[in-house]
Amino acid sequence: MDPEFTDIATQGAAMLAGLMVTSAWERVKPRVAAMFGRRAESISEELDETQAELVAAPEEGRESAALSARGEWEPKLRRLLANDQAMVAELQAILAEFAPEPADQPGSTVHNEISGNAKIHGKVVQAHTINGSLNF
Repeated sequence: MDPEFTDIATQGAAMLAGLMVTSAWERVKPRVAAMFGRRAESISEELDETQAELVAAPEEGRESAALSARGEWEPKLRRLLANDQAMVAELQAILAEFAPEPADQPGSTVHNEISGNAKIHGKVVQAHTINGSLNF
């Protein structure tokens, strides 16, 4: 299978999972479902089920639910793209349209300093977000 299909399907699945919990979802869902042609109605129902599961996930399980959604939709998108290469351009257009806006500043630096008699007990975890995904 063409690595381009895999990359775009991975990006598309991540985008779907991220947008399912936003106000843009109602604009994205019909476009993604339409990509599947005759199966659009059943795909729309599947997207609704995935979205409902993601929204219903408790906050502490939201990242796991998002990973599950990505895992569900990546192979479906990959097969679609492999079977209908015209859909590559359509998915790329959707990705471009709904991609997060670039930050005004090229990046930021965070500096944490602990001084004096400060003591840290337990674990320290630093997390950041990139394109709506929580990264540790």
